[in-house]
Amino acid sequence: MPELPEVETVRRGLADTVVGKTIVNVTSDWPKIVGGDVGAFADVVVGRTIEAIGRRGKYLLFRFSGGVTMVSHLRMEGKYAFTVDPEQTLERFTHVVFTFSDGSQLRYRDMRKFGRMVLVATGDEDQVPGLRELGPEPFDSAFTKSYLRTALQRRHAAIKGVLLNQSVVAGLGNIYADEVLWLTRIHPLTPADEISTIKIGRLREAMITELTKAIAAHGTTVHSFQGADGETGDFQNALHVYGREGQPCERCGTAIVKIRVAGRGTHFCPHCQRLPRRKAGDV
Repeated sequence: MPELPEVETVRRGLADTVVGKTIVNVTSDWPKIVGGDVGAFADVVVGRTIEAIGRRGKYLLFRFSGGVTMVSHLRMEGKYAFTVDPEQTLERFTHVVFTFSDGSQLRYRDMRKFGRMVLVATGDEDQVPGLRELGPEPFDSAFTKSYLRTALQRRHAAIKGVLLNQSVVAGLGNIYADEVLWLTRIHPLTPADEISTIKIGRLREAMITELTKAIAAHGTTVHSFQGADGETGDFQNALHVYGREGQPCERCGTAIVKIRVAGRGTHFCPHCQRLPRRKAGDV
């Protein structure tokens, strides 16, 4: 699933290509993506101009003229692609097509068909299930060391699972959770409420720094991620631990281990990221 850096990369690509364009037609061969009724969806958006592309966590926010916002979640495999040639052959798994007044198109592809587009009045985005539960993003002023300390002290669950909880921190996913835990030398099974104040501060800084670097590299392409312009990300070349099972740790040379935490594949260095001694029997 695309995480904050990947969704931000998509947002920037869309902002460069579709802002200012007016929708004249919408088609879909999989109505569930647009709420189940393509006609009703088209009735709302046709004739409107895309004024801006925003983002909240892993959600894209298409700001239309007339006070309407489309909340779009890419889920596992969703991708937007822009083309100036409406005659260009539709790629496989293209399920929604927005046609603009100049003939160009924005096409949404989704192999698994999990993505969703929801229309709401601008300002009511927080009423959308999933989005309304989001906590602050690492870049938000509300994401202070004090906030993170309080959030972790309330939870005894493994820190990896807590970092994936979007109500705690929005936008962080499996890849970057593994990365920031390696950077701060925290074992992914460490109970969240047992992490020291010093390491909490380091964890917060690692989130901000790592996500900033990932955005600058246009995200991480591990499976099939690509931006709206068709380009893939480069940050996979800078990953320290994710996807490196069996390879030597960059710091100590110990083989990277992969386990499952909170139902997700989790990579860490058993030497650099040691579980608190009294919890060693839980590994």
